[in-house]
Amino acid sequence: MDPNTLKALQGAAGGSEPYTGDIAVAYNGSPFISVYTWDSGFGTKYSDPATLPSNQGLRVAFSPDGADLAVGHEDSPYVSVYPWSSGFGTKYANPSTLPGGNCWGVAFSPDGADLAVGHSYSPYIAAYAWSSGFGTKYSNPSTLPPDHGYGVAFSPDGADLAIGHDSNPCVSVYPWSSGFGTKYSDPSTLPTGTGRSVAFSPDGADIAVAHQTSPYVSVYPWSSGFGTKYSDPSTLPTGVGRGVAFSPNGADIAVGHTTSPYISVYPWSSGFGTKYSNPSTTPTGSGKGVTWTPDGADIAVAHEVSPYISVYPWSSGFGTKYSDPSTLPTNNATDCAFSPA
Repeated sequence: MDPNTLKALQGAAGGSEPYTGDIAVAYNGSPFISVYTWDSGFGTKYSDPATLPSNQGLRVAFSPDGADLAVGHEDSPYVSVYPWSSGFGTKYANPSTLPGGNCWGVAFSPDGADLAVGHSYSPYIAAYAWSSGFGTKYSNPSTLPPDHGYGVAFSPDGADLAIGHDSNPCVSVYPWSSGFGTKYSDPSTLPTGTGRSVAFSPDGADIAVAHQTSPYVSVYPWSSGFGTKYSDPSTLPTGVGRGVAFSPNGADIAVGHTTSPYISVYPWSSGFGTKYSNPSTTPTGSGKGVTWTPDGADIAVAHEVSPYISVYPWSSGFGTKYSDPSTLPTNNATDCAFSPA
């Protein structure tokens, strides 16, 4: 049966084709970034970029149209971006004003017109105009994050930009309109430690922070400012929260963390539901970045200890772990991302 006929039949039956695309993994050993084809399992690893990131890969993100791939890493220039079209193109020129240190967060705006990074030295966050290359760095926010910047995230409508960071308030959010607005007031109940990762829900109604100290994840209503923190989950993540992500339909929230089972997932409906059962084969080390495929049918977690990346089918719970890629990342993985549908 030809693909167009199959697609028509699936549509008539109310189904849809499964996601096929690519999955990128950032990690600590050379070449620091690996990308694989994805079709309900790992396919072949793409050739490494001709110009590698300069040191350990820390964060990775595809642009919304899938045409570019950004890697935050240790050592100057701290962020490297490549054209992406079923393989790496020639690395774009570095920004004229580099981030101020190791890049622990990277995110494109929803319209793809801007690129934000969280980094280790003042001003701790940097944002650039983006159009198939770095434009001029936007002016720093008038109120800087107080310490090392980690995960960054734009709201789904692109109107706000959040960063997790060391030191209270551990998360800062700014209005965004081709530049930083005045920082929103801090939440009345702060995260209890360094904000490692931040994520908005797909409808923009909630914001989550994975953080250093129990309860390891905090979620707040969001409407141009923080609402009252939701109650903690009844079963907490078991260690430091390093990654957080909502499912594409907003019905679930996942946390990567430092102690077994290394990933915890909860139903989400304006509050935490009962934690889903752990996967039968858990990740082998500290969970870090987590992400879903655009259709929500698979969930991936980057982690320490070989195979460094684990992916599971997802349908209101974990399915059997997919086979490992034939060519593994070479060291502890820190983040992962699927290309857009």
